[in-house]
This record gives sequence, structure tokens and C-alpha cells, in this order.
Amino acid sequence: MGLPLSACLFQLPTAVIYGSLSLFVSILHNVFLLYYVDTFVSVYKIDKLSFWIGETVFLIWNSLNDPLFGWLSDRVFLSTQQPGAEISSPEVILKRLRALSHNGPLFAISFLAFWVAWAHPGLQFLLCLCMYDSFLTMVDLHHNALLADLAVSAKDRTRLNFYCSLFSAIGSLSVFMSYAVWNKENFFSFRIFCVVLALCSIAGFTLSTQLLRQRFEADGKTKWDQKSTLKELYIEKLSVPQEKRITLAEYLQQLSRHRNFLWFVCMNLVQVFHCHFNSNFFPLFLEHLLSDQISVSTGSFLLGVSYIAPHLNNLYFLSLCRQCGVYAVVRGLFFLKLALSVVMLLAGPDQVYLLCIFIASNRVFTEGTCKLLNLVVTDLVDEDLVLNRRKQAASALLFGMVALVTKPGQTFAPLIGTWLLCLYTGYDIFQRNPLSHVVSAQPKLESAAALEPTLRQGCFYLLVFVPITCALLQLLSWSQFSLHGKRLQMVKAQRQSLSQGQAPQVKTI
Repeated sequence: MGLPLSACLFQLPTAVIYGSLSLFVSILHNVFLLYYVDTFVSVYKIDKLSFWIGETVFLIWNSLNDPLFGWLSDRVFLSTQQPGAEISSPEVILKRLRALSHNGPLFAISFLAFWVAWAHPGLQFLLCLCMYDSFLTMVDLHHNALLADLAVSAKDRTRLNFYCSLFSAIGSLSVFMSYAVWNKENFFSFRIFCVVLALCSIAGFTLSTQLLRQRFEADGKTKWDQKSTLKELYIEKLSVPQEKRITLAEYLQQLSRHRNFLWFVCMNLVQVFHCHFNSNFFPLFLEHLLSDQISVSTGSFLLGVSYIAPHLNNLYFLSLCRQCGVYAVVRGLFFLKLALSVVMLLAGPDQVYLLCIFIASNRVFTEGTCKLLNLVVTDLVDEDLVLNRRKQAASALLFGMVALVTKPGQTFAPLIGTWLLCLYTGYDIFQRNPLSHVVSAQPKLESAAALEPTLRQGCFYLLVFVPITCALLQLLSWSQFSLHGKRLQMVKAQRQSLSQGQAPQVKTI
């Protein structure tokens, strides 16, 4: 029984096994995002000062660890390309798989550290956030880097991303299951649920990375035997220029001259801002625009759809990418976001059904766009390799540099959103009594009743003008991005020709 099962697992396509790694991340990360703040505030009773200190330190560390870990991982790949040097090899993929096999289980263990009180709440909050984000960053960097290392063609990368979206959608179901066991008064059932999720994640990371390693170890062994056989036939090293190692300052200078990278991070900064703006203000929009018009179950349904629909919707977007290209699909989504926002603005806040559709679709399409952009980063990896004649593609490092520039959008979203809301309506979410928004039979105060129409109008304008502004800025920057069409084909052809030109030069007899 065990042998046929292992044989079936080994015969699974590489794309399926690669995509399954997204499942083992998402089953934990979705639960973390939903409950970690509530756990420390309501269960562990963390004080406000400790909470903000922890979030501030986390913000700094969250921005810096992506390029730091990317540099530590890929700095050896930045030397200048030499004749006969390999561009992509099983050894690079095996290096990433080893990192995933170590950091995946540690990521699952760090997830468990949130749900048991083992230190002062402020100290535990700080340590748990930084430890969890460190292992999550390592997993994300190497998993995303494999997208660029496993395939070069757009078709193959789209297929890999397809399975990532499929398994991420399945992983989102952990959010729905968590509702059945979440109880702040009795935490035992929720802890058991989290232990089960972590064990599934550990087993999944171990099995998936082992299956992939077996495939590429066999390929790597074959190449190593070929190198050993032909070692004596290599051209003397004296005729090959010594490779030049690139420092971090030189790498940053190269990036500053990479025009498409600069335009992409400008666009992606706005995209990250918009994604987190939708996440942060989604409950506020439901409360002040729809709470009197829809039932609680409908609001819960909209919230649930906003979690799982982007992954399912992305499956359709990826099929469009195969036909039209990623650039055209992303541009189309920007135009769609602009058009829907203008229609909603013209319709006004009293169209309840249209408002429900807009609030849900705005989040779904925005999140879906974010999930397509990894394909664009892999194209930038190819262009960076060709432009700078890298010894290897520095995939993880480039993903880390993108994150360094765009992650501040996570912080700007709540800051700018609350500032705009306060500027227009005078509503300050940090000074109002949170209990005033709990559904109650008590009549509202006169001041609150007077503020409500202005607040509702302010929320509506925030809901429609932010997407309009973001869409215009993104269309402007995306129009300057030239890595598509013939240029993209040329870059991919050059990388593939370099990859195929890996055979060592031999002496002519």
C-alpha cells in the first residue's frame, strides 16, 4: 500500500507539487491575519503602548528582512557572466528547496507561538511577530524565486502560478473552519485546531520539498558526471577572464539603471497600498454604508468571498495571461478598476446592490492583480540577468528588493485612509468609543446621529476616489513599462540561449 502511494506521489507533475507549497503557507497565514490582533488584545490583554511598540518594530523589520535575506541567499549569483558558466542549474533549485525544507517547518512552529501565553504580552507580541515574519519571508522568497528558476517561458510560469492560486484557494478554507472553534473565553479548541494546521503544514513542506529534491538531485548528478568526464578537456583557465564579484552598492547602482524595475515598483507600491487599504477599511465600509441595508449573514458572506474569490478569480486571469500576456491583463484590470469606480461614483451611495457588488469586486480584482505581479517580477529577473550578464539569476534578491520598495504601502494605507476620513468628516477612529458601534437597542446619541450622514458620505467618497486615484497613477506608470511584446520575447530568447549554451568549451584537436 505504501509503495504504490509513494509511486503515485513521485509521478505528480512538478507544477502540482510546487503549487502545493502555497497550501501549506495559506492554511496558517490566513488564520494568523484574522486572529493574532484579537488574541493579544482580547485574550492576553496587551497594553496599548506595548502593542504600538511591537507594531513599529515589526514594521521596520518587515521592510528590511526581504532584501537582507535575498542578499544573503543570492549574493554569490551576482558575479559577471563568464564563457561556459551556467545560467540555471539543478544546484540552484536544490539550494532553494533545502531552504524551504528547513524554514517551512520552522514557519509552522513560529505560528504556534502566538496561541500559548509564554511571556509578558508585550514581549511575546514583539518576538512572535518578528520570528513569524522572518520564517514567512524566507519561505516566500525561495518559493517565489523557484517560479523564475523552474521555468523561463511565460506559458510554464503561468502554469506554475495557476496551481499556486488553486492551492491558495483551498488553503483559505481554514478561515471558515476556524469560525467553528474560535472562542475567546475558551481557547482550548482553537489551540488544538492550530496545532492540527501546523502539523499538516510541517508534513506538507517536508513531503513536497523531498519529492522535488529527489527529481532535481537525479538531474544534478547527471550533470556532475558530465562535468567530471569533460574536466580535462576544458580550455585552460588562463584564457578565461576572472569573474568579478558585485558588491551591494554596485548591485543597487545596477538596479537604479534598470528602467523597467523602477516603473514596476512605482506601480506596485500603489497596488500594495490599495490592497491593504481595502483590507483595513472593508469592515468600516460594511458598517457605515451597508449595515442598515443588509443582514449580518450577507455581510459575513461578503467578507468570506473577499478572502477566497481572489484565488479562484486568479485562475481565470491566468488563462487570459496565456492568451494575451500578463501586461495586457494587468492593464485591463486597471481600466476595469477605473471604470467600476466611476460608475459607482455616478450611481451614488443609495444603490445598495450595486454597492455590495462594487465593495466585493473592488477587493477581489485588486487582490487578483497582486497575485499576477509575481509573473512580472520573474520577467524582471530574466531582464536583470541578461542586462547585467549574471552568473545565475538572482531571483530571491530581486523579489526582496521589490518588497523593500513596495512594503511601505502597507503602512501608508491605514495612515492616509484615516487621515482622509478625519479630514473630510472629523471622524477619528482612535478617539471614538468602540462600543458605540456595537449593535444595541439603545438609541444613538444626538451627536452620533448628526455625524452619521456625513460619515456615510465620507466613507462613500473614500471608497470610490481612492480606486480612481490609484488606477490613474498605475495606468501612468504601467504605460512606461516596456518589458512586454517583442522586447520580452527577445529577453526570454537570450536567457534560453544562454541556458542552452552550458556545454563546456573543449580544445580543438
